[in-house]
Amino acid sequence: MIILGITGGIGSGKSYISSLLREQMNVPVYDCDAEAKRLICEDEKIRQELISLVGVNVYKDGELQKNVLASYLFANQQHAQKVNAIVHPVVKDDFCKWVKQQDAEIVAIESAILYESGFDKVVDQVLFVNAPMELRIQRAMQRDGSTHRQVEARIKMQQSEAQQEKADYVIDNTTEGKTILQKELRKIFDMITVIETKI
Repeated sequence: MIILGITGGIGSGKSYISSLLREQMNVPVYDCDAEAKRLICEDEKIRQELISLVGVNVYKDGELQKNVLASYLFANQQHAQKVNAIVHPVVKDDFCKWVKQQDAEIVAIESAILYESGFDKVVDQVLFVNAPMELRIQRAMQRDGSTHRQVEARIKMQQSEAQQEKADYVIDNTTEGKTILQKELRKIFDMITVIETKI
């Protein structure tokens, strides 16, 4: 089994590439963002540590208060690092358990922060998804309801160029030529060879 990491900057279209892998190539894909949100709500260890860190108001009647967590997260960068230190190890453990349950030649994990979270250490190869800057901004604005300036600021905080240089494969995900995109993804898929997993 080989584990493929899928990453890329805001609005690059990681989820679209993941959907193509699932639907056309039968590759199971672990959605890191979705699973992290689930675990923040369900995992008792995360719940207790977030309450200790943020306060009892972070959960109400057993439900995560997203606005309370968001206020804490965006207060300063150190807060985000503290929350990540609580959440990332649990997500990593959950992912490793998920991998062991899969019966596929190739499995994948989609993560916007593959390198920052240390998930690059448990994947065998990395696929970086890229797209033109203005297209990425437009996608993020439509998806999140953010302003052009807000999305630009978020993009500047990411180190997409450095991540792209580290990746084994790079795919350009534009709105034009989706047939070409699918062909490129198929080429990459065919190049991936089965090597011993790191988990």
